[in-house]
Amino acid sequence: MNNKFLQNKTILLIFLILISIVFGAVMILRGRNQSQKTENQTSNPPAQNSVPEVVKPTNDSQKLVPPIDNWSERTTKKPFGIYITPKNSPISPERFIGYHIGVDFEVFSNEQNTDVQIFAVCKGPLVVKKYASGYGGVAVQQCKLDNQDITVVYGHLKLSSVDASLGQQLSTGEKIGILGKGFSVETDNERKHLHLSIHKGKLVDILGYVQTSEELNDWIDITRVLTGIN
Repeated sequence: MNNKFLQNKTILLIFLILISIVFGAVMILRGRNQSQKTENQTSNPPAQNSVPEVVKPTNDSQKLVPPIDNWSERTTKKPFGIYITPKNSPISPERFIGYHIGVDFEVFSNEQNTDVQIFAVCKGPLVVKKYASGYGGVAVQQCKLDNQDITVVYGHLKLSSVDASLGQQLSTGEKIGILGKGFSVETDNERKHLHLSIHKGKLVDILGYVQTSEELNDWIDITRVLTGIN
């Protein structure tokens, strides 16, 4: 009986030893797998969600912007191409006769004694800054529109407010100056408003009117450009 008991005890001991060996081997393998997984995660981190690149707006020299705020509400008296005489003019008294080659942007009633800022409609150098008959202070800028040369006339400015020097590059939307005081030398005794005209080509022409409708073809109506009308 004692021999049988000893035999069973020996078998149980061997069984326990085998279980211990197997368990130890399993734990070693699990440890190796966990270590390998950690190394893989370190060397190959999970892909991050891609963030779209923020594209900064560019200064597009081929686009025109309004020269004055609330521009569409200001074109009430002399639009592009209207034929003006002292008899039919919406302005009294009227000094001029002919087809209006620009657009007049009027001031609101509460702006008569306040500074009204005027902005560059395009990117390009300032080529004229002077007093001129019919305008008072006038500035002219050279730009491109649809890859074509244009000159932009800003009339009735307070000339001393135009800080840019001749030849200086103006950015689209950059402040040019402010409107001159109505019925003063700053506006050549005209009402306070902005006369803006765009002439095709590099030739500087500060005329306010032409005498034939065919001559209007040499000029561009800025309101049509701003509203996308070709």
